[in-house]
Amino acid sequence: MAAQTVASTTNSADAVDLGPAAALSCRECGHRVPLGPLFACEECFGPLEIAYDFSAYDTEELRKRIEAGPANIWRYAPLLPVPADVADKPNINPGWTKLVQADNLARELGVDAGKLFVKDDSGNPTHSFKDRVVAQALEAARAFGFTTLSCSSTGNLAGAVGAAAARAGFRSCVFIPHDLEQGKVVMAAVYGGELVGIEGNYDDVNRFCSELIGDPAGEGWGFVNVNLRPYYAEGSKTLAYEICEQLGWKLPDQLVVPIASGSQLTKIDKGLQELIKLGLVEDRPYKIFGAQAEGCSPVSVAYKAGHDVVRPQKPDTIAKSLAIGNPADGPYVLDIARRTGGAVEDVNDGQIVDAIKLLARTEGIFAETAGGVTVGVTRKLIENGLLDPTLTTVVLNTGDGLKTLDAVASDTGLTATIRPNLDSFREAGLAS
Repeated sequence: MAAQTVASTTNSADAVDLGPAAALSCRECGHRVPLGPLFACEECFGPLEIAYDFSAYDTEELRKRIEAGPANIWRYAPLLPVPADVADKPNINPGWTKLVQADNLARELGVDAGKLFVKDDSGNPTHSFKDRVVAQALEAARAFGFTTLSCSSTGNLAGAVGAAAARAGFRSCVFIPHDLEQGKVVMAAVYGGELVGIEGNYDDVNRFCSELIGDPAGEGWGFVNVNLRPYYAEGSKTLAYEICEQLGWKLPDQLVVPIASGSQLTKIDKGLQELIKLGLVEDRPYKIFGAQAEGCSPVSVAYKAGHDVVRPQKPDTIAKSLAIGNPADGPYVLDIARRTGGAVEDVNDGQIVDAIKLLARTEGIFAETAGGVTVGVTRKLIENGLLDPTLTTVVLNTGDGLKTLDAVASDTGLTATIRPNLDSFREAGLAS
């Protein structure tokens, strides 16, 4: 009902130009509906996602078009739900972040040289991968005539929405748990939009936003991860596209992806499958591994128990960007991990901190806690014999460590304090 209420307040879908996007399709029953600000199937209440018409594309022409495109996600506009002139509109233009060959980290983890890569998405405009998904949602919001951009967020998304709305001239009003890391609160608030703390955890925030969508007070509001979710989620595909292009149009053998709602992992798999079907990469096996924090690990628990149902948890972890106790895409993550021969693993807070420091010390990449989760899980998977250290492996870092300083601040600081003379320097044992 909420979805239908929102749809009635927007422009007709007949006037919407979203490029190759053809319809919305239910992931469960396959029922199709016209493009619009809808997120749940009216037949079975399953999640809706974008269905495309790629039939007119020639593989080599498409490859050349992509390679000639801008150094951001809009190089993949022919594969995304955006109009052809998307690059000409005010947007924060995220993407085309570094794929770092991590040989120093590989030596520490026992991975063969030249086989380990870190996809460092901290280089996006607001320093997290959320800029990718918000950029997509913003184009849908424009198409459907929304005037306010909103979201429920664990922090990174709030900042991305604030920045994108400011750049595009939208009003923004975002909702976060009241106890987020201060760095993320400041980064979300600085863009001038409205930032509202909700007493409770992320799941409480998300429930509130779902209620607001169905209320007249929410008329004209585009919630990027609720009523615009099918479009928003497609932004994560661009990680798969970039990784393969940066590897020379090759699939990685193994990927380690953090799990919050699970949407990023499922869309990365979708992106890889699309590249295969389009002939842009060779079809061969790959494995996807999911990474969670032990203090919020409902998908990992379900995977290890052999369950298909993910039971909600109350989050208690320093990895707050992953602290979603009832992940919407959890069951689909289980399906993908099992289908590809991957796994879902978790690490505790101490292991997260150790992994953050390891990545910083070996590769000069300061990851937020979610990156500590993926690096920590990678180490654990290797130790447990689940991840092959001889194969090409890509580990995702989805955000900048400057956002989660508290995680490492307690035992990170000055090596020594000395007087401004050489004797003091030598007494401190700092001379080589």
